[in-house]
Amino acid sequence: METTQAIAALSALAQETRLDVFRHLMQQLPGGVPAGDLADAFGVPASTMSTHLAILTRAGLTRSERDGRTIYYAAELGGIRGLLEFLVKDCCNGRSAACNKLLKAALSPCCG
Repeated sequence: METTQAIAALSALAQETRLDVFRHLMQQLPGGVPAGDLADAFGVPASTMSTHLAILTRAGLTRSERDGRTIYYAAELGGIRGLLEFLVKDCCNGRSAACNKLLKAALSPCCG
C-alpha cells in the first residue's frame, strides 16, 4: 500500500459513522449488507449512507455487488490488511520480526 492509499483509508475511518459501518461490515463477513439496511441500522438518510459507503469504497475498505435493484456492501479484507501491513512494516527500525505475531494475525486468512 502506498502512503496516499493509507491516508485515504485512515481518513475514511476517521469519521464516526463510517468507522461504525466498517466495523459492522467486518462482523457480517463473509456476507454483505444491503445499503438500505445500513442506512436504517445507523439512522442516517440513504443519500448520506451512500456518500459514506462511496468514501469507504474509494479508500479500498469496502466493496459492493449489485443484485437487481439492491446493492450489497461488504468489508474488503485486502484493504484493511494492506493498511495494517503498511502501519507496521517498518516496525522496530525495519526489523519487523518483533511484529510477526501481529502481521500474521492481520494477514492470515479468515472468513473471507
